[in-house]
Amino acid sequence: MMLPSVLRQASPDVRLLFWSRLVRMFGYGFLAVVLVLYLAALGLDEARIGLLLTLTLLGDTAISLWITISADRVGRRRMLVLGALLVLGAGLLFTTSSHFAVLLLAATIGVISPSGYEVGPFLAIEQAALSQLVAAERRTGVFAWYNLVGSFATAAGSLAGGGLARLGQTWGLTPLDSYRVVLVGYALAGLALAVMFQRLGPGVEAHPAGGDTPTALRPRLGLHRSSGVVLRLSGLFALDAFGGGFVLQSLVAYWFHVRFGTGEAMLGAIFFGANLLAGVSALAASAIAARIGLVNTMVFTHLPSNILLTLVPLMPTLPLAIAVLLARFSISQMDVPTRQSYTMAIVSPEERSAAAGITGTARTVGASLSPVFAGLLLGSASLMSGLFYAAGGLKVVYDLLLLNAFRHLRPPEERGEK
Repeated sequence: MMLPSVLRQASPDVRLLFWSRLVRMFGYGFLAVVLVLYLAALGLDEARIGLLLTLTLLGDTAISLWITISADRVGRRRMLVLGALLVLGAGLLFTTSSHFAVLLLAATIGVISPSGYEVGPFLAIEQAALSQLVAAERRTGVFAWYNLVGSFATAAGSLAGGGLARLGQTWGLTPLDSYRVVLVGYALAGLALAVMFQRLGPGVEAHPAGGDTPTALRPRLGLHRSSGVVLRLSGLFALDAFGGGFVLQSLVAYWFHVRFGTGEAMLGAIFFGANLLAGVSALAASAIAARIGLVNTMVFTHLPSNILLTLVPLMPTLPLAIAVLLARFSISQMDVPTRQSYTMAIVSPEERSAAAGITGTARTVGASLSPVFAGLLLGSASLMSGLFYAAGGLKVVYDLLLLNAFRHLRPPEERGEK
């Protein structure tokens, strides 16, 4: 399936959701390379940086959960626009203030991505809308392209953010002011998103649930028959994200900066390549899943990537560390479209927004807890490499638990059902 074919056969709303994904992920990658460097330039120590990143993710969790469980009732377009305005507000506050209390407020209420990956309410709502707008047999492929677009956009954003900061310093800006220029660009991405979401049509809105579901079976979080499965998935996804929180892109960038003296432009180039490889790996997931199934694809591509992650700090030189990191990224994202497709496939259509929101919230909660511990590790030269060991070990445990719990629960299309 080629991308032009995907978009030619898609509705205008699907194409617009792809464009919004591109703009948003460019903004996340644009910011992530310099975020921790910016906070350090403001004079924050590693412990306060870790606290700030944790509160950023916790705030995103609370806001995203409220927006997600309200979206089907209040309107998906409205809630997507609200999320975009939170991106804009966070970017402006981070740009204009250096006070820790103001930064905490912006981090908690606004939407900031320290990882370069998806945060906020957008993914859950867009997953539900895309699952509704495309046929079931095309879902995994569309999700793969959707993630490919996101990875390429993050890669381009990382390259642009690091390059712009270095260019600003070449032109005479202080490092702090060059990072502020990047933050202004992030705020503008939020404004662009608000405009794009406002143009979505009524086709993205939730369809009324069928009359066969009694009101008593519809709790406030929007789940009924699938609640047990969603809660089990959420627990496992939280564990995976907790491990991933130790290697947020901004933290890994800082590690390379401290360990090897890597500059901003080189950091941007590293993560440009990493995210390009991640995007290609996500695209390959659809073909692999068609052969071995969604759960097997999630596990057996994720395990070796986590082993590679633990090898990064063992590399004695910068080129070797970069090579192992890029090898890890070349297979690290195959579980993403398969995970998204699997979640959408095993729940009822009227539960999809809630299921995506709750599992996404679980991932954000898991990821939000680790930066506090990561900040403590960053504060010690002898412990700094523990970021990679903690992340890789926890993610391996997740893979094994997921395989054991869900290898027999196959989605309808793998059972030959429509």
